[in-house]
Amino acid sequence: MRDRMNVYFPPELLRQISDLADRKKLSRSAIVEAAVASFLSPDGADRREAAFTRRLDRLSRQMQRLERDVGLTAETLALFIRFWLTITPPLPNDAQAAAQIKGRERFEGFVEALGRRLQKGQSFLREIPEDIRGQGSADES
Repeated sequence: MRDRMNVYFPPELLRQISDLADRKKLSRSAIVEAAVASFLSPDGADRREAAFTRRLDRLSRQMQRLERDVGLTAETLALFIRFWLTITPPLPNDAQAAAQIKGRERFEGFVEALGRRLQKGQSFLREIPEDIRGQGSADES
């Protein structure tokens, strides 16, 4: 046996209930009953907390990977700049124009190669094994 209860909803909430009922092919009463039962359920808070915990754990792992990748990228760039500055001698004035033209050609080739790798979904960071990535932080401690 079911008891009748009259409740009042704001028009927007009633529209959302009706839309959900239509999509799920259920009655509006069934939708409201399920919502109230879920709200009153003693383990509802535990389920929500578990869901939030799972999401936070996933976000933490993503942030750790992002942090690791950004650190690796910064170290790679710093090493390259240091190496380039150390081994590249200054050019005489008469050779600079030709070097700039050659540099632009090489840079365009680099950009094209990068574009091809990105289109294929290739990533330099994925090519570096995890054990090598982890060595940097272990060696610094």
